[in-house]
Amino acid sequence: MLYRDERWADGTPCWVDLMVPDRVRAAEFYQGLLGWQIEVGGADTGFYGMAMVAGRPVAGVGETPPGQEGMPAAWTTYLAVSDVDKTVAAVTEAGGTVLAPPMDVMSAGRMAIAQDPAGAVFGLWQAGDHYGTGVLDAPGAPAWNECMSRDFAAAKSFYGEVFGYGFGDLSSGGFTYSTLDLAGRPVGGLGQLGPEVPAEIPSSWLAYFWVADADASAARVTELGGQVVDAPADTPHGRLVTAVDDQGAAFRLMMPNEQSGNPPGWKD
Repeated sequence: MLYRDERWADGTPCWVDLMVPDRVRAAEFYQGLLGWQIEVGGADTGFYGMAMVAGRPVAGVGETPPGQEGMPAAWTTYLAVSDVDKTVAAVTEAGGTVLAPPMDVMSAGRMAIAQDPAGAVFGLWQAGDHYGTGVLDAPGAPAWNECMSRDFAAAKSFYGEVFGYGFGDLSSGGFTYSTLDLAGRPVGGLGQLGPEVPAEIPSSWLAYFWVADADASAARVTELGGQVVDAPADTPHGRLVTAVDDQGAAFRLMMPNEQSGNPPGWKD
């Protein structure tokens, strides 16, 4: 298990959070699936929950704000920035849209919500007291974040311009996919939604979480009232499950293999 106690480099996916109609029900689902301990904040936070692994934050669980009822349940990936106001200007200049302007989150940090030109929604996080994900390489911790886009070329141009990513081409057999690289190291992914994907599924960012057993976790999703969209399958980077929770938010689970690594203490 690895810990993180400093700010993430600009452009790095640093946090994920869930907005759902029923935060209590969501907490029960993900505690049952990923073993999280969820610490719920007070009324001044909207009772926002911090999902904890080994006593450190890995994700957030919140309730749909008043006035936004009917908004679909969804996970949001946040990209680290050192100046959220400056980045919001860059988003607009590159053809994106600002959905929620920069705002302070008490002393935790400063955030904004944006949308890329192909329609994928993501967050921006300028760290204050809260840096973001504090645990890596452990069951229940975030494993990967990727943007699956209806317009790969437009999205690639946008994210490269705003965040300065390099791109590592992993495309093959009609599947278009690139890593998002910072300082020569992949921090996320960008892929093209194929023609087989129903037209009503929009461009979106998708969060992955580590699990110790993909097949057992897939069964647990169903037991908890969620749905397995793609059954456990081996990939070069681990065994994957695509699922939606019991309120309709999509996510993926990943069990490491020899290539993705199995860090010391994984089974602790």
